[in-house]
Amino acid sequence: MLWLVVTISAYFILAVVFLVDKYLLVGPIPSPKVYAFYIGILQALALLLIPFVNFIFPGFFYVFLGLASGFFFIIGLLWFYKGLRIFEASRIVPAIGGLLPIFTFFLIYVFSGGKEILGPWEFLSFLLLISGSFIITSKKGKKIPWESLKISAVAAATLSFYMVLAKYVYMVQPFWSGFIWIRIGALLAGIVLLFLFFKEIKEEVFKKREASSLKTTLIFLSNQTAGAGANILQNWAVALAPLVYVSVVNALMGTQYAFLFIFALVISLKFPKILKEEVSREVFFQKIAAILLIGGGLAILAFK
Repeated sequence: MLWLVVTISAYFILAVVFLVDKYLLVGPIPSPKVYAFYIGILQALALLLIPFVNFIFPGFFYVFLGLASGFFFIIGLLWFYKGLRIFEASRIVPAIGGLLPIFTFFLIYVFSGGKEILGPWEFLSFLLLISGSFIITSKKGKKIPWESLKISAVAAATLSFYMVLAKYVYMVQPFWSGFIWIRIGALLAGIVLLFLFFKEIKEEVFKKREASSLKTTLIFLSNQTAGAGANILQNWAVALAPLVYVSVVNALMGTQYAFLFIFALVISLKFPKILKEEVSREVFFQKIAAILLIGGGLAILAFK
């Protein structure tokens, strides 16, 4: 069950990363397009690994899958950051995460011709993890805004393609080789964003930098370094887990929401201008109940 430990470790780091993303998107870097562009261009750093790992050419088809996976990764992030900028971090992240394993489960079922399905215990764990994710996003007396639902669905669909295609890439080549091909696809997606939104991105990239901008740059780079580490762990978990468990890897984002809720709660009390999270007694117990469901799903996976 090494893949389970690796997955939870990745989501712990990502919870912190997403909170910093939220801070940057509501202030210093308000454009999701520019933010996604920066991340796409940073994927070029993966090319530095080529001389030190077993990098291979697996054939045109699997190169295409790797490039497509990386492309979907950046497009998914673009929609994710758009939602993160507009809505509460502890709601948009779980909303996307609740839909992501459903899309992934469906894609794996279709791509495998119906051969890859979860067993009874795994499916129960899957349902508990998703239920907890949805409960933690619900808001009494208010329906989820259509715009939020639309953004969450598009982000979840594109990111599920990224995860499923990545798994098929890792099934036929060494981990680092597959990882680099996927990063190359993400880099190409960043370049595409540059041409699609050239004026907006050009103004941000070449604007005059002040001391505050240098501080923002350091925060961004530090956060993306942590995010890169988490992304490597997440990809490693996908590579380690059986194909049918990839949807469970996504469903385990519920652990990330538990971390995210705790971190966001603390930060919203101390720095309400950065994050505004509801902390009423009712909301608190609602999210605790959701976390217990997530914990139950995790326990089934760990001890079945």
